[in-house]
Amino acid sequence: MPIRGQTVLVRNEANVMCSSSGTDDGEEEVCYLMQRAAGGGTLLGGSYQRGNWDSQLDPNLAVRIMKRAVDLCPALTGGKGIEHLDIIRQGVGLRPYRHGGTRIEKEKIDGVWTVHNYGHGGFGYQSSYGCSKKAVSLVEEALTPRPHL
Repeated sequence: MPIRGQTVLVRNEANVMCSSSGTDDGEEEVCYLMQRAAGGGTLLGGSYQRGNWDSQLDPNLAVRIMKRAVDLCPALTGGKGIEHLDIIRQGVGLRPYRHGGTRIEKEKIDGVWTVHNYGHGGFGYQSSYGCSKKAVSLVEEALTPRPHL
């Protein structure tokens, strides 16, 4: 099942990474700011809409995303409001979601070890380091020779 996420990428620099676990706009909307490396701007988000296959931008949602971001981090526009955001682009992504959460485990399939690392929904970027580290340890464990008794 997909999770529909909508974001706005702006040239403005937030100089912070922050998020809020909920919004007053509904449980399918979230608020986060992610500073991109090397002057790549700031990613503002977003939405977390389970089962929504719509790939088109929702302009009303974009305004709510920008307003929440500026409310959370006024320094983004020097306290001047969303009219002072320099928008690079807006995006919609359909992210894979797994009921029951992320799957990170190893399993033997037809005699071959397989390491699963999927189902992150809209949190792949935020959880990538920790999940990757766990997946690497599972691969190393699978590749470690076991004594035959």
